[in-house]
Amino acid sequence: MTTLESPQSHLQEALLRLNDAQRRAVLHGVGDAAAGALLVVAGAGSGKTNTLAHRVASLIAHGGDPQRILLLTFSRRAAQEMSHRAGHVLARALGLKHEGVPQLPWAGTFHSVGARLLREYATSLGLDPGFTIHDRGDAEDQMGLVRNALNLTASGRRFPGKATCLSIYSRVTNTQDSLRNVLAQAYPWCAEWEEELERLFGAYVDAKAEQNVLDYDDLLLAWHEMLGEPTLAAQVGGRFDHVLVDEYQDTNRLQAAILRRLKPDGRGLTAVGDDAQSIYSFRGATVRNILEFPDQFARDGQPAHVVTLERNYRSTQPILDVSNAVIAAAGERFAKRLWSERACAGRPQLVLVPDEAHQARWVADQVLAHREGGLRLKSQAVLFRTSSHSAALELELARRNIPFVKFGGLKFLEASHVKDVLALLRFAQNPKGRLAGFRVVQLIPGIGAATATRLMDALQDCADPIATVRDFVVPAAAREAWAVFADTYAELRKADPGSWPTELEAAQRWYQPHLERLHEDAAVRIADVEQLVQLAAGYASRERFLTELTLDPPEATSDRSGPPLLDEDYLVLSTIHSAKGQEWTSVHVLNVVDGCIPSDMATGCADDIEEERRLLYVAMTRARDHLHLLVPQRFYVTQQRARGDRHLYAGRTRFIPGSDLKAYQQMVWPAPPVEPPAVPPPAATIDLRNRLRAAWRSGQVG
Repeated sequence: MTTLESPQSHLQEALLRLNDAQRRAVLHGVGDAAAGALLVVAGAGSGKTNTLAHRVASLIAHGGDPQRILLLTFSRRAAQEMSHRAGHVLARALGLKHEGVPQLPWAGTFHSVGARLLREYATSLGLDPGFTIHDRGDAEDQMGLVRNALNLTASGRRFPGKATCLSIYSRVTNTQDSLRNVLAQAYPWCAEWEEELERLFGAYVDAKAEQNVLDYDDLLLAWHEMLGEPTLAAQVGGRFDHVLVDEYQDTNRLQAAILRRLKPDGRGLTAVGDDAQSIYSFRGATVRNILEFPDQFARDGQPAHVVTLERNYRSTQPILDVSNAVIAAAGERFAKRLWSERACAGRPQLVLVPDEAHQARWVADQVLAHREGGLRLKSQAVLFRTSSHSAALELELARRNIPFVKFGGLKFLEASHVKDVLALLRFAQNPKGRLAGFRVVQLIPGIGAATATRLMDALQDCADPIATVRDFVVPAAAREAWAVFADTYAELRKADPGSWPTELEAAQRWYQPHLERLHEDAAVRIADVEQLVQLAAGYASRERFLTELTLDPPEATSDRSGPPLLDEDYLVLSTIHSAKGQEWTSVHVLNVVDGCIPSDMATGCADDIEEERRLLYVAMTRARDHLHLLVPQRFYVTQQRARGDRHLYAGRTRFIPGSDLKAYQQMVWPAPPVEPPAVPPPAATIDLRNRLRAAWRSGQVG
């Protein structure tokens, strides 16, 4: 290729397949190094991923260096998909095979990119580049150790548990709010412990520093602090000509602050998201980031450029009509009205049922009816606000032998056997990591907490961890097993970067006898360890493997969740939060009543209620052809101490007012009994024979 004319002309052909709004988003500021920030407000089903991929491809086709493009997403899988799609567009534009197209080396999650940058600049930050990263479970355990060391439970009153303490710490970090405000707004039952929590969090930070570990939140906080130093901010920001952020409505205050420090004038910054789908405030996300983006990145008094994608490629217009009506009543939003050219499959149904038991039976009937009509179970989903809302339905599906998967099984990294293997690798990577060391050495029979503590104390300031482990004195019963462990530890510790991932096989060989000794279902658990070995082949080093696996783990273990092993087709049950980003041909939404949507636990303020409105909108816009909203009239509530078991009566959600009902096909199920038509009382009977006889005798006939 000698000029850019050829790829640009081929790219123009690709752009013709986009709609007008998508093209405006793709081409904004392309070729203009001084172009200001761009916000793409991408409605549900509007081709957001395709638009962002074309923008990346367009930037590269017009001379952009892939090494200087930073793509931030909320999962590694999303980053890979975006990079892959952009590669396909580029391949067509450049007339190359896809394998020959340059990839995006800086595509990943906020946390994974933060981890990479922190390792690169570690020495400038006073960090040891060999730091390890605690996953959520390890961070909770570390918080628990510090909590106990400070003896915070000695008062005799109930001090918050380690998981709650970590959640408070995380929320303070990510929202950039004060501890006092976080306690008042989200954890009022813990407000009395403000002073003790302040002390606990300080000790927790010190403990991590001593062990050369960071937790999940530190990756953002340390990145933000690094950018607070002007020289480093200029160096890091200058590495990237373009920064593109997906799902911007799901960012928290800390992530938005990182972007402001990375690109303070907005030059080269693109954010893509939908304020109407901001539903993760419980994780610290705030809809304010996307609503305030145009003003935060204004230049010369002009707000950032906004392009709105309104054409929907997923749903039929009747589904979009009712979804538009729900979100139109939002107090603050970017104005948009989704539209579609997809053929109509009938109006959405609003189904009134007596109670949850009838709701379960109706949904099961409808699912089977759809299946008989040609819809596979996999193309149907049942969504609900809270996991417990599906209990009656799960029983009904099991009774009818309808296979289903409920999103949200045991997470892969929460499985004890997976944590054991990863702890061994982390301990080899960072001998000061007390949690990993404690976990690993206590797998050896005869080694308890006291011995493990002595070892970790010995390793804290030693110069030669391998020698310290080999020479460590253990109880007599553990000596033989300790010698085997010491050999494995030395092999892992001395492994050079080129030996990866074969060193994981050494870890597997050491761990398997302990797995078989500790777990009766070892055969099933071994499959997860083998999956780790397979995953390792996709990473260049142990450090990269441990980092990425912690930040973006596989969803579930092989034995506790996932599709039914005996059925190739199954119905999907999911909370609305887990369903975001998914779509199905038919969607049922359970309990569309006040108290459930909105949840009676989320009506404390206007912001909470608005997020509940967005939750319903997200649920409705998952449907392609069929949308069914279920409205039970009463709920059976057990264990009410004051009144005993009783019924609670519910009303249709406030988000669907009476004025909007005409857009739905309204149903009552079971249908009320039809009264038979009134039958007039029978005429008085007469004895015709005797009447005729009497008439003859009286001479009245003839």
